[in-house]
Amino acid sequence: NKKNNMVSNKKELYLNCLDAVNEQIERYQKEMDLIKESMEANDVKTDYDEDNKGELLSDFEKNASRLSDAREMKESLSRIDPDHYSEKISFGSVVETSGNYYFISVPIGEISMEDGSSVYAISTEAPIYKEMEGKKEGDTFSFNDEEVKITAVG
Repeated sequence: NKKNNMVSNKKELYLNCLDAVNEQIERYQKEMDLIKESMEANDVKTDYDEDNKGELLSDFEKNASRLSDAREMKESLSRIDPDHYSEKISFGSVVETSGNYYFISVPIGEISMEDGSSVYAISTEAPIYKEMEGKKEGDTFSFNDEEVKITAVG
C-alpha cells in the first residue's frame, strides 16, 4: 500500500531533510572560512587591490545570509514531529497528490528517498501550499489551472 509506505517513511523523509539542511550549513560555513582566509592573506600583501577585497566581502555576506537561512530552516524542522499524524494538511504534513509527493516543511526542494521516489520539501509560504492548506485526503485543489487530487495525507 503506497499510502502507508509514504506515511511510514515520514521519519526517513524528515531525516533526509535534516541532512540536506545540515549539508547546506556546513557548506556555507566552509565557504566563509575560506573567504576569511583569503581576506587575511590579502591583508598580509601590501599591494592587495580594493576590488578583490570588496568582492570577497560581498561573497562573505552572501554566504552569511545563506547560512542564516539554512539555520532558520533547521530551526523550523526541529518543530516538526515526524510521528505526528494529522488528516488536515498543515505544517509537517506529507501530502501525496495525483502527481507528486510534498513535505510541508522547509523550502529545500527535491529530496530523494531510498526507494527511488522523490518528495518536494516546500514551506508554508509556497503558492501550492496556500491551495492545499487545510484540505484532506480525497479533496482536490486547483494549481496552475490544473485540478490536483490529494490521494493521501500523512
